[in-house]
Amino acid sequence: MEETSREAVATAVQRVAGMLQRSDQLDKVEQYRRREARKKASVEARLKAAIQSQLDGVRTGLTQLHSALLDVKDIQGSLADVSKDWRQSINTIENLKDVKDAVVQHSQLASAVENLKNIFSVPEIVADTQQLIEQGELLQAHRKLMELECSRDDLMYEQYRMDSKNTSDMNLISIYFEDVQGLSDELAKQLWMVLQRSMVTVRRDPTMLVSVVRIIEREVKIDRRMVDRKKQSGFIPPGRPKRWKDKMFEVLEGTVSTRIEGTQSVTREADKMWLVRLLEITRKYVLDDLIVVKNLMVQCFPQHYDTFNRFFGLYHNAVSSRVKELAAEDLEANEIVSMLTWVLNTYKSVEMMGHPDLASECDINALEALLPQDVVDDLLSKYVKTFTSNITGWLRKALETDKKDWQKETEPEADQDGYYQTTLPAIVFQMFEQNLQVAAQIDGDFKEQVLKLCLKQMNTFLIRYREEAVTYKEEHLRDRQLPQCYVQYMIAIINNCQTFKESINSLKRKYSQSSEPTDSDAAIERTLSEVAKEGCQFLLDEVFLDLEHHLYELMTRKWLTGSHAVDTICVTVEDYFNDFNKIKKPFNQEMTSEALRRVVVEYIKAVMQKRITFKNADERREGADRMIKEADQFKFLFRKLAAVSAHETLFTVSTSITGGEDTDRLCGAIAAIAEVFKLTDPTLLFLEVTTLVSKYPDIREEHIQALLAVRGDASREMRQMIIGTLSENKVTYSAVTQPIFKDIAVPTITNTMTSMTSMATAKLLK
Repeated sequence: MEETSREAVATAVQRVAGMLQRSDQLDKVEQYRRREARKKASVEARLKAAIQSQLDGVRTGLTQLHSALLDVKDIQGSLADVSKDWRQSINTIENLKDVKDAVVQHSQLASAVENLKNIFSVPEIVADTQQLIEQGELLQAHRKLMELECSRDDLMYEQYRMDSKNTSDMNLISIYFEDVQGLSDELAKQLWMVLQRSMVTVRRDPTMLVSVVRIIEREVKIDRRMVDRKKQSGFIPPGRPKRWKDKMFEVLEGTVSTRIEGTQSVTREADKMWLVRLLEITRKYVLDDLIVVKNLMVQCFPQHYDTFNRFFGLYHNAVSSRVKELAAEDLEANEIVSMLTWVLNTYKSVEMMGHPDLASECDINALEALLPQDVVDDLLSKYVKTFTSNITGWLRKALETDKKDWQKETEPEADQDGYYQTTLPAIVFQMFEQNLQVAAQIDGDFKEQVLKLCLKQMNTFLIRYREEAVTYKEEHLRDRQLPQCYVQYMIAIINNCQTFKESINSLKRKYSQSSEPTDSDAAIERTLSEVAKEGCQFLLDEVFLDLEHHLYELMTRKWLTGSHAVDTICVTVEDYFNDFNKIKKPFNQEMTSEALRRVVVEYIKAVMQKRITFKNADERREGADRMIKEADQFKFLFRKLAAVSAHETLFTVSTSITGGEDTDRLCGAIAAIAEVFKLTDPTLLFLEVTTLVSKYPDIREEHIQALLAVRGDASREMRQMIIGTLSENKVTYSAVTQPIFKDIAVPTITNTMTSMTSMATAKLLK
């Protein structure tokens, strides 16, 4: 027992020394300890299973004993008869005693004669066997070992048959053959060493591996024969059964585990790509080893060993244990991706276990998962959490960088079509693209999950983008000289909305299998539309801030006597729209439509504010002609701008503008009002006003009153008659046509005085 303990300690020391050959392996001491603990737990589990099996056997035995009891009773009756016959023949048996003694003596002498040569040559055979073991002649060494064991076992068996209680003779034989057990142990060590180096041995000297397997097969047969003899006689030689076959598989399992665990060559501190390198080395080792097993090692083992599938299972279990240990470590986000990509995709791919050279020998679909699903879910959850935090920081940093560009004194870059843009969409979607490519490597469902997360983060980002655009506009209004390229960068912000939309659709087409819209889609679409529309509104606000003074001149005495306000308005609008042509569709068309509408509304507001009252027919005619001329100027300008925005020529006859409004209809409102002013016969005024109301049914009573007040020659009774008649025959207007007069307020006397004061103040300040 003490010798066995010493050998166990020596083996353990040798194994630990093999594990800790390098200083960097000290970091894995805890892992080795956990692995040994798992092995211990496995042994305990097997013991429990064995005990349970024995209990089941006892239960079965009791049942059989009950059956045997009935048989015994029958046998007792038969034995009674036999005993009676035996007593009658006892004298005959006593006469045969001498013959029996002679037979036993003859058997012992025959065994002694047969083993006499071996008995006297035991020391010599022991020495030869030891030398053969040292020379690596394992097959011959085992043959001599079998001769020694056979001689010892036969002598001990005969001694047991002659006198099983004579322990002194048994001990004498054991002492004489004590070196045999040492030879057996030494030979076993050599066998295990060959098996530990089996991957190298099978390439260099496969006959050595074949010899080891033949020796183990011999021992299996001897174990089986000795166990059968024990059932018959109750005797079994010392050291039997050896169970070398079981030990062989344990050694092979330990060899595979050690090979997988020894693949880590660097640590995270030395190389950030340590895990990628580790997994690649593991992949290469496993694939190379299994190909060697299939092509070479299978030929060295008996067919009933099912060698390839056994090694296939050993490597799978070893890899599984290793990746579980790695998954338990504090992995970073990129390491989680590398791990899961390798476990879920690479492992069963043609690059590893599904390699064409192995496909004919195994079914990879029957393999259990390397990692339990709960571990995979935990790793995915950890990655998503880290990714969410990272993407939020990346988006915030990208927006801050873009905001700094907004303050530059140089214009933003233009794309290949000449539209202004910033680098923000490209940066954002490059980040999304990279992470989605990584997610696609792991799993299709996980890719969808990451895409939804990206869209959700995109919606939050766009809300912040909108807020920053508003802040940018407000800062500009404090000092309109800064930033110098405010208009150009606001155009770039609007264009970015279209780029964002196109990029999102591209990502969804590329990475989403579902065509169903998500909750984020509508929110993103709505936010992008709001950012673009507000950007367009900010640009138009910028235009009308420059036009404000000229708009104040409309419908005044100065305007009537020859102001160039409308000329200036047209030139200013056209100048701004030279920059607005850098806005992408459909926003450029919407800008043109909204600019026309605002110009017309401001012009009509000037009429409704009653800044002038015509004194006579000449003034009314002159003012009406001027209004018609200016309406034509607006019509020509915005047809031209609409043609440019739609990539048409200046001679295009089309007058449609995106948004459903018609240039003729908007500018026609000014001309229709002019016709009211131009009329010379007051008795026909009601008809003219009725025509105006039929064309623009959203016009209200206060608008009519303001027009008649500006005309200056309508009596109170006429105004009341016109208003009363129109009220009785009120015209309804269709919602399809966007109203013009609806949002135009007619100021009261107080508002008119305030407006006049503001105009006077503005003139004084100028």
